[in-house]
Amino acid sequence: MAEGDSPTIARRRVRIAIREAREAIPLTQAQVAEEMEWSLSKVIRIESGDVSISANDLRLVLNLLNVRDKAKVNSLLADARIARTRKRSSSAWWQQPRFRDNMTDHLLKFLEFEAEALEIRSFNIFYLHGPLQTPAYGAALTNPWAVEWDEFTQAKVDALVEARQLRRAAMQKRQNLLKYLVLVDQSVFMRPIGGVAVFADQLRQLLELSENGLFRLRMLPFDLPLPIANNGTFELLTISSEHDDGDVLYRENGVQDEMVESRGEAWRHRKRFDQLWSAADGESDTIAFLKKRIEALEGNSPEIQS
Repeated sequence: MAEGDSPTIARRRVRIAIREAREAIPLTQAQVAEEMEWSLSKVIRIESGDVSISANDLRLVLNLLNVRDKAKVNSLLADARIARTRKRSSSAWWQQPRFRDNMTDHLLKFLEFEAEALEIRSFNIFYLHGPLQTPAYGAALTNPWAVEWDEFTQAKVDALVEARQLRRAAMQKRQNLLKYLVLVDQSVFMRPIGGVAVFADQLRQLLELSENGLFRLRMLPFDLPLPIANNGTFELLTISSEHDDGDVLYRENGVQDEMVESRGEAWRHRKRFDQLWSAADGESDTIAFLKKRIEALEGNSPEIQS
C-alpha cells in the first residue's frame, strides 16, 4: 500500500491481486464462488471493481488462493479498508444521470482512473484527444456516427461533448501535478473535421493549451518510415508511482470501447508509445507545423500538403 493512495487505486490493487492469484492456480470465477459459498455475480463484481470486498472476505479468499505471505496479505487488507472508506465516484460529475446514462461502463470506469492519474499518454491517428476538443469539433466528430447507436439522441451527443470539456477542466486544475503526453499522426492536423472554420478554431485552442503547459505535443509525419496503420488510437494512464501497479489502458474504434487492466497488454502499449514518441517530430517542430497549418486554414499562407 502506498501512503496517500485513494480508494480508487486501493480497490484496483485488491481486485487485480485476487484475479491474478485466481488465474495462477488456476481457478475459474465459478469455482471460487462455489468454494467461498458466494454467488458468481459477487466474484465477478469484485474482480471488475463494481464493489469493494470486506477485510474478512478478503482474508478468506486470499487463503483459498494460496496468498499467504504475511506482508502481502496485510498490505492488501489495508488496501481493502481504504477502498471501503468512501466511494470516490459516487459524487463525481460522470455519475450524474445525464452522463452515466450516455456512456459505456468501460468509459465510466476509465474516467474514475483518469481523475487519479499521475501521467496520461494519448496516441491518436484520426482525431484529437477528447479532452482537447472544442465543443464544435467534438459535436462534428460525434454527430455523424449517431446512426450506429440505438436511440441515439441529441442529448447523448451533448452529454459526450460536455464530458470532454469537464475532463479538460479537471486536468487543468491538476496540471502542475500531471504529466500529459499527446502523440498524433499528421493526418489529425490535416483532416478538417467540422469544416475549415471549426477546425481552425480547434487548432488555435490546441496551440493555446500547449503554450499554457497543459500537455506536451508531438506529431508523426507522413514521411516517417513506420507502419502507423498497425497502431490504433489508445490512452494509457499511470495511476500510481509504484511500478508494480502498471498502467491502465483504454481504447476505442468507433464501434466499441474497452478498458484493459492486463499488465502485459498495458506494458506492450506503453513500450509502443515510447517508441513512437521517440521517433516523432519534437515539440518545437510540431508546434511550428501546427502554426503553419492554422495560417493555411486562415488563408494567410499556402496550403500544407505534406
